[in-house]
Amino acid sequence: MEKAIIELKHLKKYYGNTRGIEDVSLKIKKGEIYGFIGPNGAGKSTTIRTIMGLINKSSGNIYINGKELELDDIETKRNIGYLPSEMNLYSDMKVKQLFDYHESFYNKNCSKRKKQLVKLLKIDEEKKIEDLSLGNLKKVGIVLSLMHKPEILILDEATSGLDPIMQNIFHDILLEEKEKGTTILYSSHILSEVSSICDKVGFIKDGKIIKEDLIENIKKESYTYLKIKSNEIEKIKKELKLKIYKELDNEVIFINNLNPNELVNKLSKYNIEYLLIEEVPLEDLFINYYK
Repeated sequence: MEKAIIELKHLKKYYGNTRGIEDVSLKIKKGEIYGFIGPNGAGKSTTIRTIMGLINKSSGNIYINGKELELDDIETKRNIGYLPSEMNLYSDMKVKQLFDYHESFYNKNCSKRKKQLVKLLKIDEEKKIEDLSLGNLKKVGIVLSLMHKPEILILDEATSGLDPIMQNIFHDILLEEKEKGTTILYSSHILSEVSSICDKVGFIKDGKIIKEDLIENIKKESYTYLKIKSNEIEKIKKELKLKIYKELDNEVIFINNLNPNELVNKLSKYNIEYLLIEEVPLEDLFINYYK
C-alpha cells in the first residue's frame, strides 16, 4: 500500500467548550490533490491551522511522510507551502522585498521559480503590499507558497479574490505541481473547482469527515436528473414511479436511478416532446450531504 504523505488521526481541537473540530482522520498520497470541502464553520480552516501549528491541537496525531509532526519541526515545515484564506503581510514592504525576505528562510535559491510565478500571475514587484487589491494580494500569497518548490501544498480557500482568468492559471499551476509529485490539500467551498482539479474529496460537517471518496466516484452517484416534457406526463409519472425533483405544467425533472435500457423501454410507448438526462451537479450532492 502506498504510504500517505499527510495523515491525520482523530484530530480534535476545542476552544474551551467550543468545538473547532471533533474527529478528523484522513490520508493523502504523494501527488494527490485532496479536496477538503464544507460550509463555513465546518472545521476546514481549524484543521489546516492545526496542521500548520498555528493553533495547538486538543488531541490526535498529525503525520508528514510517516513521521509525527511536532510544533518545533522546522525542517519538515520547510517542505510545506501554505496559503491561508486571508493574507496578512508586511504592509510597508514592496512585493520584491517581501519575496527576498521570504527566500531568506530557505537554504536554497528560489529566484528561478519566483520569476516564473511572477510572470505567470502578472505581479508588479515594485508595488507596496498596502497598495495591492485583494486579488493581487492573493497572487503574492501564491508565489510565497510555491517559490521554494515545496513537496506539500496546503491551500485554504486559495482562489478567493482571484478573477476567473487567474483562477484558471492557478489551477494549471496546481496540475503542473501534481505532475511533479507535489501533494496538495485543497480547502474550498467552490464545488466546480474541486470537481475539476481534485483526485479525492472529503466532506467535513460539524468538525467530522462525513464522506470521503475519489472524485470520479462522487460524480458517479447512483442517480441522474431526467427531464421530460410530454402531453402524457401524468401517465409517465405513474409508469416510471420515480421521485420528482421539480415539476412545472407538462415538464418534470425526475431523480432517476433506472438504467438506460429500462428507461427507454418504459418511455417508448409515450409521446415525448423533450428529454434530457444529465449528471447531478456536485453542488446538489453537496447540499444533500449537509441536510
